[in-house]
Amino acid sequence: MRPRLDPSDTSDEEWSLIEPLLPVPACQTRAGGRPERHHRRDIIDAIRYVTDNACKWHVIANMR
Repeated sequence: MRPRLDPSDTSDEEWSLIEPLLPVPACQTRAGGRPERHHRRDIIDAIRYVTDNACKWHVIANMR
């Protein structure tokens, strides 16, 4: 189990649904490629964090 640092972080259950939908990393294909620097789950969590907080800021900005 992975600790959730932010409420927008993916749960283990959510990650088990998302992970199979992601493409195979380029470094694991025949063409090859550079190994990924960041874990894919961290990237998804970062996208969700930005999306979640941008929505909050948008609502606050429109209330003024």
